[in-house]
Amino acid sequence: MAHAINAGALAGLKVLDLSRVLAGPWAGQLLADLGADVVKVERPGNGDDTRAWGPPWLPDGDGNPTGEAAYYLSANRNKRSVAIDIATPEGQALVRRLAERADVVLENFKVGGLAQYGLDYASLAAANPRLIYCSITGFGQDGPYAQRAGYDFLIQGMGGLMSLTGRPDGEPGGGPMKVGVALTDVMTGLYASNAVLAALAHRERTGEGQHIDLALLDVQVAVLANQASNYLVGGQAPRRMGNAHPNIVPYQEFATADGYMIVAVGNDGQFRKLCEVLGRPEWGSDERYATNPQRVRHRAELVAGIHAVTVTRATADWVARMEGAGVPCGPINTLDKVFDDPQVQARGMRIEMPHPLAGTVPLVANPIRMSATPVTYHRAPPMLGEHTDEVLADWLENR
Repeated sequence: MAHAINAGALAGLKVLDLSRVLAGPWAGQLLADLGADVVKVERPGNGDDTRAWGPPWLPDGDGNPTGEAAYYLSANRNKRSVAIDIATPEGQALVRRLAERADVVLENFKVGGLAQYGLDYASLAAANPRLIYCSITGFGQDGPYAQRAGYDFLIQGMGGLMSLTGRPDGEPGGGPMKVGVALTDVMTGLYASNAVLAALAHRERTGEGQHIDLALLDVQVAVLANQASNYLVGGQAPRRMGNAHPNIVPYQEFATADGYMIVAVGNDGQFRKLCEVLGRPEWGSDERYATNPQRVRHRAELVAGIHAVTVTRATADWVARMEGAGVPCGPINTLDKVFDDPQVQARGMRIEMPHPLAGTVPLVANPIRMSATPVTYHRAPPMLGEHTDEVLADWLENR
């Protein structure tokens, strides 16, 4: 069949993706990259909200915009799109029939939003008890905020990330800052796909499906990682430190003669190597700096001393010297330099896929490398309703 997908790790798995924007679609794209047949259900006429989130738009061969937004393209590779109006009884019945054949449903409607259509977990699981139903919301299925809408930016603020990101208060440019990518959405998508795989393993043993309740706020709190632990153990709320690290010194950006670079010293041996490269070998045995706890204690004077040296040479010069000495370092790249980087190119992190309107579409590769069931790219992000007839024949007729 022309639309047959690769024999990936999840080959044969049927996923009905009722989600839109980023967190849910990101989970669906990961499952699709791993070989699942992911069917994206979209509103006729408009489709996923992110289809309209441009510019930039994917250009056709003549450079004219196709109407396919770059944002949408980032999260919907390897899926098939069907256009179904779930506000109509006919559309609801059709989605219920698809759900009877599905292994997994992904959805990010507001709490209780799908019950009015008979598309909630209880309704669909009654007809398909093996179904794994993953709900993604801002605040979860219960709790005092359950009915609130949740967006990544809002959650980055409420969940503490913005209290840790940005220049310290009192410095020029100080104040809360969001991360430059909708990271809470992306991380929620990763947690969702992980949870789905765990639920599949459980179903393999028991034959039973289950409901997965994922909240953006929960995920944001969870991924505070060492910073959350610092607070829980130390009892003091961490504050914004710019690019500095709360527990390691030196681990931040330093100005050079022509820009900035990152120095990321993770142990005392690396620090002594750094001192040699900087021409300050005596710092390696100085009792103020010889161990990391001492360097954290004397952070301000050490960082000032390093900065006084790093501004004397260009970034590329320092990076070459430090790499040669085994000191972790690197430039701060803009995205043009990221995709020109020889390591990024060697790892194939930019791919091109055939696209019916544009000829080809550039996309970012999946970073997972598997020896037996590698990720493959078999379908560009679909146009709205592109596969409606094909999917209905596949899932409902060809049984």
